[in-house]
Amino acid sequence: MDIQHLVDRLEDLIDDGRHIFGTKFTVIDEERALEIIDQMRISIPEEIEKAARIIAQRDRVMAEAHEEAARVVQQHRDRAEKMIDDDAMVQASQSRAESILESARQQAVRMTAEADQYVLGVLSRLEQQLLKNVGEVRNGISYIQEETTRKPASVPTSPSVVHIPRAVDHEYVDADRDNDQKSS
Repeated sequence: MDIQHLVDRLEDLIDDGRHIFGTKFTVIDEERALEIIDQMRISIPEEIEKAARIIAQRDRVMAEAHEEAARVVQQHRDRAEKMIDDDAMVQASQSRAESILESARQQAVRMTAEADQYVLGVLSRLEQQLLKNVGEVRNGISYIQEETTRKPASVPTSPSVVHIPRAVDHEYVDADRDNDQKSS
């Protein structure tokens, strides 16, 4: 039986005992207390034996761990000695590694240049589209300015809406496209 459980039972027995008024004494069931103490006497050697087994097991595991560590250290020493003996192979490996690194550097430079070219192309197309859009906006502004100077001053019914006829709008867009094509 677990010693901790027995100690808990003994404590419960004392807590359940009758307290003598005006003193620090408690009356407990002597037979139950002696029974718990007997169980403790039986259990303590078992606990000690269990602890001894655990300590022995720990010592065995530690010894195995030390043996394994010594074996691993020896393997690494042997491997290190072999690597030292294979110095020519190490130098060849280093040379190969340097070659691979240089190739990777060159490939990175090439890929960076290709990426820069791609970005430059995208930005150039974006610039052309923006210039085209600016031309269309300028044509629209010119059209509205011409229309306002041709017509007598009148108050539009809705000042926030300006109506541009579609056919006229396409003329300006087509003219802008022609200008873009001529300038290229």
